[in-house]
Order: sequence, then C-alpha cells, then structure tokens
Amino acid sequence: MAGMKVLVAGLLLVVYVSLVGAQSHHVVGGDRGWAKASEVTEWLSDKVFRVGDKIWFIYSAAQEGVAEVRSKEEYESCDVSNPIRMYTDGLDSVPLEGEGIRYFASSNSESCKDGLKLHVNVQPKDAKSERSVPTSESVAATDTLAEGPTSPSAGAHIAAISPMFLMALLVGFFAP
Repeated sequence: MAGMKVLVAGLLLVVYVSLVGAQSHHVVGGDRGWAKASEVTEWLSDKVFRVGDKIWFIYSAAQEGVAEVRSKEEYESCDVSNPIRMYTDGLDSVPLEGEGIRYFASSNSESCKDGLKLHVNVQPKDAKSERSVPTSESVAATDTLAEGPTSPSAGAHIAAISPMFLMALLVGFFAP
C-alpha cells in the first residue's frame, strides 16, 4: 500500500511539474523515480539543469534515502558518512540555486555501488547554448515560422496552481 501511495504521489508531482513553466522541474529517474531499476545515468543523458530549476527525488523511504555529498571522491566511492544534507522523506525537492556540480548518492551503500547516484552540472540561468533560438538564417532555411499564440496558453493558467495546493493534495492523500 505504501508503494502505491508513493506511485500516486509521484504521478501527481509529474503532472504538476510538467505544467509549471518558468523553471524546470526534473523528477530524477523519470516514472520510476529514485530506484536501482530507474537507470539514472540513462535518464540523465539528455537533461540540462539551470540555476532556478528543481530536482525531485521520489523513492520508498523505507528502502532508500538520498545523500548530497561534498566531493567527486565521496560520490565515486559512495561515502555518505559526512553528507552536506540527507534526504529521507521519500518525496524531496532540491532547488538548484547556484552554478556548479552537485553530487547525490543513495544512502544505501549497496544501491549506490550498483549505480544509484547522480551528478548534476548546474548551468547559468540565461545560457542559451542548449535552447534553440531562431535566427534570420535558420528562418530562411526553414521557410516561415508559425504565428505565436494570441492569448495565454492553458499552461500559463495552470502554472498559477500554487505549490501549497499540491502539498494539500499530498497531505490529504497520505492522511490516515
């Protein structure tokens, strides 16, 4: 039953974060969350993290935890004995507030050694290298661009859903 609650909470979170526009929310491991079966390295391959984004860890708190470690050496050796922070709730949001590399590892040493760890390279907020912006040359090469929307999209309206509303849903779901 607890696994089902984590799954539903994760799905609610995925729906919410997919509708919020200004910052990116990354659910680590995708649909499977933070678990050995999620292939975190494969999930990471096409992700770009920017200042202001958030990463979310969803996992079974009875089986896993997440430790943010200080160095590449601690990350590679799965040494979580002196973490910057330990996450143990099963649904944890980590804001990416500054540029640089951050290291996360499973607090379960066996899971970590089996590959359940994540390094995040946080890029500047305004970096445009990964995002394509049309130029006059690219417009000429692809004929014309479609007109932009004339009214705000549904996503703009849905983005107004507050995080407190999401938390109220989760608290109501987990209440006895």
